[in-house]
Formats: sequence, C-alpha cells, structure tokens
Amino acid sequence: MTLTTRAAVLVESGRPAPYARSRPLEIQELTLRPPGEGELLVKVGAAGLCHSDLSVVNGSRPRPLPMALGHEAAGEIVETGPGSTMRPGDHIVLTFVPACGSCTMCAKGRPALCGPGGAANRAGTLLSGSRMLSGGVNHHLGVSGFADYAVVSEQSAVKVDPALPYEIAALFGCAVLTGAGAVRYGARVVADDTVAVFGLGGVGLSALLAARAAGAGTLVAIDVVDAKLELARQLGATHVIKGGPDAVEEVRQATGGGADKVVETTGVVPVLAQAYEATAPGGVTVTVGLPDPGVPLSLPALSLVAEERTLKGSYLGSCVPRRDVPAFIDLYKQGLLPVDRLLSGRLTLDEVNEGFDRLHTGEAVRQVVML
Repeated sequence: MTLTTRAAVLVESGRPAPYARSRPLEIQELTLRPPGEGELLVKVGAAGLCHSDLSVVNGSRPRPLPMALGHEAAGEIVETGPGSTMRPGDHIVLTFVPACGSCTMCAKGRPALCGPGGAANRAGTLLSGSRMLSGGVNHHLGVSGFADYAVVSEQSAVKVDPALPYEIAALFGCAVLTGAGAVRYGARVVADDTVAVFGLGGVGLSALLAARAAGAGTLVAIDVVDAKLELARQLGATHVIKGGPDAVEEVRQATGGGADKVVETTGVVPVLAQAYEATAPGGVTVTVGLPDPGVPLSLPALSLVAEERTLKGSYLGSCVPRRDVPAFIDLYKQGLLPVDRLLSGRLTLDEVNEGFDRLHTGEAVRQVVML
C-alpha cells in the first residue's frame, strides 16, 4: 500500500534570497511507495538544515530536480522491507552516503567513498536505484528528511538509543560525523596540538568540540559572525578571530607560527587558501566544505615538500557511521561533546524557507525541522 507524506520539495534552484519571498521549496503532498528489499519506512522526527542543503538550493551544487531535500535526520522505523535486519520501533540516525558494503572503497573500510552510494546520490535515487516518491520527485542523498515520512536504504541507517531526543540525534548524521570525524580521522588531533577551525556552523563547532575533547592545547576559532565567535569561546576556544584579510596573521600569532592542525568547513575557496596559509610547517589542513565545483584552488606547491605540509579532504568525516555514530553519542552522554549547544532554532516544515534565510545570512548555527 502507498502512504501520503508532506515533503519540502525544491522545484527550482538558484532563486534569489530571501527565500521566504522566492519560495524555492514547496511543501507538497506526495505518495510514498512501500519499502523494497533492504529498505525502511521511517517516521521522521527531526531533520537539520545544513549548508549542503543550501548549496543545492542556491545552485552551487547541481542536483536533479524536483528533489525532496534534507539529508541530516533521525526518526523511528515504521515498516521494513524484505531482508531487513532492523525492526519497526527502532530509532535511527540517517547518514547521507548509503554504503553498499561490497565495492572497492567499502572493502577498504572507507564507506564515505562508496561508488554505488555516490552514484545513487548523484542520480537522486536510493541505493537500489529506485525513486519512491510520486511525481518524479528525486531523493536527496538517500534521505529526503524534510518530510513526515521517508523510505530509505537500510544502509543509510544507524540504530541509536531511543531516549536520545530526535533533534539531538539528527545532528549526528551530518554535522557531528563530518566535524568530529575530520578532527579524529582527518587531522588526527592529539593532546596539546594547536588547532584552528575556519567556519563555525554546526560542522565547525562540532570540530571544535571534538578537538577540545581530544585535548588540544591552543584552540582557535575563526568566523565572520560575532555571535558564533562568542559561542565558540563558551565551548572552549582559547582564541576567537574575526574572519577577514588579517585572519591568517592573527592565527599565526595565537599559535606561535601556525596551527598544527587546521579544519576548514566553509566551502569558500579563498577561506580554504587562508586555512592552508595558517597551517604550520609539518602541519595538516583538512577541508570538509563543498565549494562550487568550477572554482579552482591555487597554492604554493613548494610548501608541500619544503615545509612537509599535508592538504586533505574529508567526506562524512572519513567515518564509518555504524562505528562512529554510537561512539560520538557516547561522548555526548559523557558531557565531552555537548552538541545540544549547537541548536539555534526549531522549525515547522512550513518554515523551511525562512530557515534557509537564516542559514544563508550566517545567523543560525544548526536549525532543525521538527516533524
């Protein structure tokens, strides 16, 4: 049998802000096919607004349209398809790469780079290749969480403690995995490292919290929004720096010549260049932002050898979700990763365009749509 759901559907990308006026997302009533082999029907509890969603809305990251957006979500399983190992009533966090488990990259323990999962995401389908929504509506990164209900691949789901509130659980599907994972697996921050984080949205502040939990010594936070700098200070940053042309020199002064580990989260290429400049000789620069694919990055190539620098990317925090989501939730429960402090607003589904305005202006850290 089919189910009716309300979903926020992006009908046209590139409409100008304010989105409250241009309304790129329409709340539509759609029918949803039942889950197939290895799939789950999920009652969504909460879904976070992320810059990866915004990059589809503004057109900098093209995706097939129309598309039901939302890739950071948590909810409860209502129905399972044949072959599922999960059960109705299980609470789950949804992650945005449905790893097949058998391709070359999955076999190497790098599910974030799953070939079939990436291909399905680019095509706007589930891992099976199916589209489950009526009207030719595509799926966003296998989740489409801005909806009352969603059908997802079981490979997108991680079972979690049902006592964890949905609005907190959702953050572990993207913001925490990406930010904390970049610190743990990309930068490999250890005690007494000097660390700088460029960009203090949900991902950047998750990185800051993870660096603090890892025992970083000097911890520098950089952003253009004063309120985010103040929040970073409250969350453990030893230095806060206003983003701009002087940021690199100020980071160098704060860290005695450059940070050992630098995490860049903005997806803005000039900021990535600054993050690299602010990295000490022998240091590591990790970028998790998603820049416009047509914008190149220019770096002094000699520094890679003469200063033994490392520049690396990290997708999904280079995490294994079924290992790392529970591990990061345990840190949250211990008070070492207080990601609840990142919540800056709860929205209804009908307020999603207004929420993207606040994300676009930098006013919000992490907003969640409560469903």
